Amino acid sequence: MALPKVGSIGEYIREQRQQAKISLRQLAAAAGVSNPYLSQIERGLRKPSAEILNQIAKGLHISSQALYVQAGLIEDREPPSDVITAIRADATLTGRQRQVLIDIYESFRKEKRAEDEQTSQNAHLRHDSESDDEPLPEDYLAALEPFAASTGNGTANQETKEG
Repeated sequence: MALPKVGSIGEYIREQRQQAKISLRQLAAAAGVSNPYLSQIERGLRKPSAEILNQIAKGLHISSQALYVQAGLIEDREPPSDVITAIRADATLTGRQRQVLIDIYESFRKEKRAEDEQTSQNAHLRHDSESDDEPLPEDYLAALEPFAASTGNGTANQETKEG
């Protein structure tokens, strides 16, 4: 599902509202939020929660997943996991409870991916820095030997020859 590229979730909501020919007041009423709050979301001053996004999606009659992807709460490329399938199939939960569980689960997965990426980057950096610690060739070491004579306080001292 390819989504149009826009700068923010607010711009995306505004575009969807305008395409549906719904006024700001109508969408705010349908979503159960105040006019000023919805206006702030559209202008990028507020970042809506997953629950508010779900209400806005219902008001716009679009998929809540489209809003979640646009807001960066979930990634569009991944197929639903067995956990999400099980949550959606559980008839004992209300729609709201299912959505909250899915949102929580997805936020944990997103957090774990970020941790894994950070760990991978740190391991890559350590590997790169280890390669910088390769020993110097023997001819360089021999050329540096006169400068490496140690003094009593542990600092290097250049030896000079009197002629």
